[in-house]
Amino acid sequence: MKKFQIGKLAAILFLLIMTMTVGAQRRQWPPEVRDNVPRDSIYMSDPAILADGASGMYYMTGTGGLMWKSRDLDSWSGPYVVASPDTLSWMGRRPMIWAAEPHKYKDKYYYFATFTNPSTIILKNQEGIDVPRRASHILIADNPEGPYRPINEKDYLPANRPTLDGTFWVEEDGKPYMVFCGEWLYDNNGTMEAIELLPDLSGSVGEPELLFRASDSPWSRTEREDGSIGPNRVTDGPYLFRTATGKLGMIWTSWIFSDYTMGVAYSESGTIHGPWIQEEEPILPPNYGHGMIFKDFTGRDLLSVHSHVDNGGRYIRRPTLWEVDLSGDKLKIIKKIDKASAPYPQDR
Repeated sequence: MKKFQIGKLAAILFLLIMTMTVGAQRRQWPPEVRDNVPRDSIYMSDPAILADGASGMYYMTGTGGLMWKSRDLDSWSGPYVVASPDTLSWMGRRPMIWAAEPHKYKDKYYYFATFTNPSTIILKNQEGIDVPRRASHILIADNPEGPYRPINEKDYLPANRPTLDGTFWVEEDGKPYMVFCGEWLYDNNGTMEAIELLPDLSGSVGEPELLFRASDSPWSRTEREDGSIGPNRVTDGPYLFRTATGKLGMIWTSWIFSDYTMGVAYSESGTIHGPWIQEEEPILPPNYGHGMIFKDFTGRDLLSVHSHVDNGGRYIRRPTLWEVDLSGDKLKIIKKIDKASAPYPQDR
């Protein structure tokens, strides 16, 4: 990747962070709760949806950490403040929250999220970028609407490097895991890793296991300093699934030059330990990514991702849904699910 392209990518990421931070400072807090908000009028990165059978409600959260709820996936109420991180911990007084995911496990609800303390710099990378303290962590609640609070003060992941986008997976032997990204800012080649969790998810066991690196991708692309083309260095948004035939897959996101793009990998062993073999081509069209899969109340398998649109330098991300087929050996995309709706006043 040429130096100006490296700088451009870093600037885009910095702009996204600053937009979220400044926007949060300007908005009313706690935010005003609205009813009957169309899904495609919600601004959100990394949308994760929990279909909660106990309440008959869908719960959606993502970057920003706020939660929305719906009975039909089209009309939503929110946003609700549900996360109560420990502000006396390494997270700091006002941590940024990225890629939050709600999960039900046994009789509790869990909130996997990435927390960033911008006031604590842990390293300066080889390009001179200050890297703040950032890590995936788990909060717990008795019901899906929270409040979600830390289980304890333990770190789940190493404190000396940035990690993000932690997601949840339970192996067929019953062992729970967090799958997460080692951020590319650390060594210029993002990783996908897994760490075993304690049975009650209150901590981690042992050291992280490397599953694959960004450079293993055959479909992502970037231009290197010497002008050659190679894999992109970003790993983003892992989510694991199993097909009807028992095949274990993982969707994840990177870039093809300036396009945010999702691919898929499959485990040859059928376990989280891999080896993980990357599909040759992306699974979705460009500028959709950071996805997760859930089953709706009618039994359909749905993929939730955000769209990524450059609107004159302002990056707009909205939740989008795709119907998928898991009945065979591999994930197949059926169709995008759209619904016409009126925009928010600020869009006009």
